[in-house]
Amino acid sequence: MKSKETLASGIDLASERGAVEVRAVSKRYGQTEAVRPTSLSIQSGQFATLLGPSGSGKTTLLKMIAGFEEPSSGAILIGHQDVTHVAPQKRNVGFVFQQYALFPHMTVAGNLAYPLEMRGMPRRDINHAVGEALEMVRLSQLANRRPSDLSGGQQQRVALARAVIFRPPVLLMDESLAALDKRLREEMQIEVRNLQRELKITTIAVTHDQTEALVMSDVIFVINEGAVQQVGKPADLYYRPENEFVAGFLGESNVLHGHIELGVGEPELVLPSGMRLPIEAPAAAIGTSAVCMIRPEAIDLSPFPADRPPKLRGQVVQRIFCGDTFRVTLRMSDGTLLLSKPIGGNSRWLPDAGEEAQVSWHPSELTLISHPTKGTRA
Repeated sequence: MKSKETLASGIDLASERGAVEVRAVSKRYGQTEAVRPTSLSIQSGQFATLLGPSGSGKTTLLKMIAGFEEPSSGAILIGHQDVTHVAPQKRNVGFVFQQYALFPHMTVAGNLAYPLEMRGMPRRDINHAVGEALEMVRLSQLANRRPSDLSGGQQQRVALARAVIFRPPVLLMDESLAALDKRLREEMQIEVRNLQRELKITTIAVTHDQTEALVMSDVIFVINEGAVQQVGKPADLYYRPENEFVAGFLGESNVLHGHIELGVGEPELVLPSGMRLPIEAPAAAIGTSAVCMIRPEAIDLSPFPADRPPKLRGQVVQRIFCGDTFRVTLRMSDGTLLLSKPIGGNSRWLPDAGEEAQVSWHPSELTLISHPTKGTRA
């Protein structure tokens, strides 16, 4: 006999309360298609990020999941239940807004108590839950302060605690770290990620910050022009992008166009100028056109070898110190510009502007972009 918490299909509802599924959802405003038919599947307990530039449709998609926007077509399921036309307050979803939306006339404790009061929870239970939430975000000593008396980071913690105090199965975050300065934002990325893991709450965050997406996510949905360009784990997207948009948006990259020829025992990418670059097999069929990418940190710079001419040489156009690395822009002999970011620059030889260097990388670092055309719909 199946439990009431189990579907006929055998799915355990108790463990799947946070599963989110978006089925062919689209959104039109008049003649403008803000989100093209898009499908997403997010497992219960995952931290998923919708990553894309301004105007890409990521926030509109998040608002449809929250219930703040009505889809033009498609369906949205939370915990395997269709909530497409369910009001936001009835979806049992936590939401952290970009501007936090804290009640200025309430204390920190009052802000946290509000969603529980709206649910009719007894006062004794509310006080206990508020105390636990304050301790969770390390703000117990600030319970009687008002939002105007808090720093940006403290306000962010209050907003986060208020969104999860009623233990929703899903937490939605709309650019909620964007207002913080760089150092505090980096600290909060780790704090939010640790809290999410502790609570095991499904989290869907919207951001245009690539580093934030890489640091916090289990899975990233890269979105542009209202469509999902690629889905995957952070490392997979970074090292194996499927099109030029993903390669250029998720971190910095050198994108090279050419065709594949067989060199001396190994395939090579031949640029329009005739420059030949080694690429690890298997790449693409010999004789076919190809778009390849190499990350700046994979490009090594060294003095010319004394016993033989360098295979590749470049002249430094610009060298910029960035703290943990340098940004070195090189002009190759055919005029191609490459960006190199040597790690630990102060502890190694680096050419200065106007100087030349041998340029090298492991052939496996030159990655074939398998879909150089426009992104596909999910």
